[in-house]
Amino acid sequence: MPENSNFVVRFWGVRGSIACAGPETMRYGGNTSCIEMRCGDRLIIFDAGTGIRPFGLSMPIDQPIDLDHFFSHAHWDHIVGLPFFRPAHIPGNKIRIRSGHHISGGGLENALREAMHDPLFPIPLEIFKADLEFINFNAGDTLDIGDGISVRTAPLNHPNGCTGYRVEYDGKSICYVTDTEHALEERDQVVLDLIAGADIVIYDATYTDEEFETKIGWGHSTWQEGVRLCKAAAAKRLVLFHHDPDRDDHALDEIEVAVRSEFDLAIVAHEGLALAP
Repeated sequence: MPENSNFVVRFWGVRGSIACAGPETMRYGGNTSCIEMRCGDRLIIFDAGTGIRPFGLSMPIDQPIDLDHFFSHAHWDHIVGLPFFRPAHIPGNKIRIRSGHHISGGGLENALREAMHDPLFPIPLEIFKADLEFINFNAGDTLDIGDGISVRTAPLNHPNGCTGYRVEYDGKSICYVTDTEHALEERDQVVLDLIAGADIVIYDATYTDEEFETKIGWGHSTWQEGVRLCKAAAAKRLVLFHHDPDRDDHALDEIEVAVRSEFDLAIVAHEGLALAP
């Protein structure tokens, strides 16, 4: 973690759609979406892709854990790691699971129950021994979760719905905006409002502009759109995220060179990356 900072984000899974471990993805990583935020003594997690398993294994088993776990949505690549999150299996740990979509269908709890049910999965949600609390909100709400932490939320343009987040703490802000599709000729005002003046913007950069027109309707964006949004919103730093599983390390290197030529404080997320605003 960056030294002398009480507000830090760390990346445990940066891929989109499906995990893609292999020699060609070793440097950036092949795990799907999972990021950790530390706000002072508070621990916040976003999503539970396959990256949540190594994160869980890094945490102590002999100390009680109390955390807030926010989900963008319930597509497979964002929930598949949850059954393998070791802290969820330890009695005495407290996990508040928060989500802002699919409330009319029973919320995330119901989606997880359906996913962790035969014939899709051999063990049910009740296998977890930690104290799980499911909390629904409406995308667009601003949540005060205590200790000076404010979480603004916004609905994103993605099949079946998705939620974007802006965490504000200690006078700084980090935004998590993944699984969203932009329009070709205009900036998304919802996203612009969410990221306005933000210190760090984590953004869905699954495609390039050249690839995008054949992927319309798939619910994802491009690194070039991330640049356009951050410039329009006067955001300070852009972190490209949710990499296409077909994109190997060499291709991501090329994208990092390209994005930095257009936005100085831009970076391509890799597993293990830790940043402080």
